[in-house]
Amino acid sequence: MENAPGQKIKIAVSGKSGCGNTTISRMTAERLDLAFINFTFRSLAKERGLSLKDVLERAAADDSWDREVDSRQLALAREASGCVLGSRLAIWVLPEAGLKVYLKAADETRVRRIMKREGGSEEEVAAFTLERDRQDHERYLRIYGIDNDDYGFADLVIDTDRAGPDEIVAMILQKIC
Repeated sequence: MENAPGQKIKIAVSGKSGCGNTTISRMTAERLDLAFINFTFRSLAKERGLSLKDVLERAAADDSWDREVDSRQLALAREASGCVLGSRLAIWVLPEAGLKVYLKAADETRVRRIMKREGGSEEEVAAFTLERDRQDHERYLRIYGIDNDDYGFADLVIDTDRAGPDEIVAMILQKIC
């Protein structure tokens, strides 16, 4: 699978929290023997010894947090000869991706997945997730002019409510071949 002469394909995978970005990106990278790139606010929080909530609060008031995460992940993707970049903005910020995949899921599904991953009550996780979606959307518009609800240009849009990880990866592989 070539993206450019002598270069393996670059795949961009985006979606909101709980849609399966990380899982699907990692599995796809493994299946294709590509670099898996997923540098996020979580990564930055861990690096700096902060909680995700702390980083999100700081990012709400200071665009440099978004710019750092986005520039670092983009640099990693561009350095790789082939990769799967999984991030909220991957399909918008990596125009050279040979395949752009957008994952979507119902809010209820996303909340259940986040609860399973991180714990918490359904009410708290739902409120946090919807507020994070709102803040992300506002920041992406303000900082980059990107409407992350406008993903119609993606090569593949997959409803992750209706398929498991293996099926989703198979859809991506089928689209490449």
